[in-house]
Amino acid sequence: MKHLQDHWYGLLTLLLVLGLTGCGATKTVGTTTAKQYDTYSIAFYNMENLFDTQDDPDNSGDDDFLPTGPYAWTQKQYEQKLDNLARVISLLGRENTPYGPAFIGTSEIENRRVLEDLVTRDAIKGMGLKVIHEDGPDRRGIDVAALYNPNIFELERYEYIPFKWDENPDFVTRDQLHAYGKIAGEQIHFIVLHWPSRYGGSKSSPLREAAARTTLSIVQKIQASDPDANIVIMGDLNDDPTNVSVSEVLNAKKKRSEVPNQGLYNPSASLFEKGVGTLVYQNKWNFFDQMMVSRHLISKESGLRLWKMEVFDRDFLITQEGKRKGYPHRTFENNSFINGYSDHFPVLIYLLKER
Repeated sequence: MKHLQDHWYGLLTLLLVLGLTGCGATKTVGTTTAKQYDTYSIAFYNMENLFDTQDDPDNSGDDDFLPTGPYAWTQKQYEQKLDNLARVISLLGRENTPYGPAFIGTSEIENRRVLEDLVTRDAIKGMGLKVIHEDGPDRRGIDVAALYNPNIFELERYEYIPFKWDENPDFVTRDQLHAYGKIAGEQIHFIVLHWPSRYGGSKSSPLREAAARTTLSIVQKIQASDPDANIVIMGDLNDDPTNVSVSEVLNAKKKRSEVPNQGLYNPSASLFEKGVGTLVYQNKWNFFDQMMVSRHLISKESGLRLWKMEVFDRDFLITQEGKRKGYPHRTFENNSFINGYSDHFPVLIYLLKER
């Protein structure tokens, strides 16, 4: 399988000059200075309340998403949403990676079943995606999870780490997923997040700062065993790159040159500075869906190296008319199903490996 993987992914290469910075690519053809790189994509997607229509007696958070609930959530609507999400996944990263993402972190997932239903939809069933999911303690009944292509990412292990907040030990929210394995023979760690919401306004900021400390503890544990670990952090943080949780607690840097040893680089920050967003919150664009990498993934010594990040904001994912024109085309409008995708845009990063 590894031999076949190398063969097929060798069909797509980027020809880059020796001075590659990872911020972009300068393609050169027919020169002695050219190097060849295989490209791999990693994605994150908040799927906006992906619930099935079955009542789970152990999860009161699903009551709104029943045929008898306020959203009048039907099997037909559920299957339409699955088809919509599958369409998005089928297109993620295809401009640069012919088989789509190696790994897709997800949030707002009710249970394992909804992802198992999703990966069998016609648009993506040929990808052979596998599911990582465990039920967590969140009061809304939603979890972080992941999909991965076993032909590209070889999963070794995963674990869920609970949120900890010393000031209120009884507060519960989404667990944080840590999964690791190999891409093209290089070990890589993924941390998938959905930090506490902004419910309560500025008073909720300490919750996300506590969530960031949990995330940082995961990073530090990984780096204690391997200082040069390849780490990708992704998730709906309910904070922007400039907020304290990201810029101070994680100390994630906007510029590559500012990243210290075992520090974090946040390519989301420069996009946000340019006015790019992933969702609209209170009529304002925000960049809650962030992706960050450990310093080793931007170093010349790394086997895998960050090329670039993008927000997947294609036209079909954008509302074309009405008061939400230009915003992400969401699933519901005032509890009415409008056959959209999500109220968040997906995000991706691309990693390169020299051939």
